[in-house]
Amino acid sequence: MSWSFENAAPVIGTITEGNAWNGERLLYSNIAMDRIMSLDVESGLVEVWTENTEGTNGLNYDSNGTLFGCSGNGRRIVRFTDSGAMETVVDRLDGRRLNGPNDLAITPSGSIYFSDRVGDVNPDVGINHSSIISAEPQEDGSYQAVRRTFDTTMPNGLLFSSDYKILYVAQSDYRASEKRELRAYPVNDDGSLGGYTVLHDCGPHRGIDGMTLSSEGNIVACTGWEVSGPGGMITVVDPKGRIIETHPTPAQRPTNCTFVGEDLYVSSIEGHTLVARNTGMTGHLLWPN
Repeated sequence: MSWSFENAAPVIGTITEGNAWNGERLLYSNIAMDRIMSLDVESGLVEVWTENTEGTNGLNYDSNGTLFGCSGNGRRIVRFTDSGAMETVVDRLDGRRLNGPNDLAITPSGSIYFSDRVGDVNPDVGINHSSIISAEPQEDGSYQAVRRTFDTTMPNGLLFSSDYKILYVAQSDYRASEKRELRAYPVNDDGSLGGYTVLHDCGPHRGIDGMTLSSEGNIVACTGWEVSGPGGMITVVDPKGRIIETHPTPAQRPTNCTFVGEDLYVSSIEGHTLVARNTGMTGHLLWPN
């Protein structure tokens, strides 16, 4: 079944990202303008939910409905209060500043796995690697940052399988000498990651940006760009790495996506909030469940 995309909100003109559904409204980041937008999917009303977000990119809810985000310019993982205020979760790994937190995925127990990338900002005594890191909740309410990958050069979107035993990671390095792969890392009992399996090699093209999980356990990924290949796409990949559906989008570079019922909402580098209605799929979300 082919999908038809339409604008669910006006095109902003600068990158939208981090789609997150909480059962009442869709939140999404407008990175360049340092704000998070709110969309009422029934009425189409768009409002500014909060401002001065330090270039926050990825957004996600934990199992209690608390919103967390990747503050790229603030170089930290943050927790949002109900009023939109930002509180630091972690901003250092082994005493050194994070570089550019990009996207995040959260376990039922509250561990926050996130991609952090050298090159997004001036490192300035920051860590000197691009890795998946987790923020582990401690008994006193604080978090401890732990490095989880040692083989990524530019991790982007990340996503847990429905049983939380696999972490899917988009290794999306633009440099010709590096890889653009969808990887599956087994999650060990202690939270560490085992050796990865390459589910799909994206070749010379852009690779994968953001991803979401369908209730069937398939990976729904934002792929493609205008420079080469088939253009902006939503690509559906099964857990063994087989591409089972592709859906061209009006966006040159779709950046992230999430389900609201059977409707898929997609952000883009151009500032879209697109929706494909009645996709025949629903999402697997930690919140609301």
